[in-house]
Amino acid sequence: MLNLITNQEHKDSELYKQEQAQIVEIKDKVALTIREAAEYSNIGINKLESLLRSPRCPFVLYVGKKKLVKRKEFEKFIADNIEI
Repeated sequence: MLNLITNQEHKDSELYKQEQAQIVEIKDKVALTIREAAEYSNIGINKLESLLRSPRCPFVLYVGKKKLVKRKEFEKFIADNIEI
């Protein structure tokens, strides 16, 4: 027999509380994924990937082969430029 729980029972569960405690808001992150940076800035993923490929990109952070966006440097880049 399936043991189904209601949405309220899930929200009251200890597992749900642990899941919510692990969520970090974008404003509190040091580095963002490309998708997070795109959502945060309203700049498309393709444009961000293009910017991250440039040799002197001030906000790229390599973690192995993965590229992340340094949030504060990215914010400064946006503030300092009127066109990208």
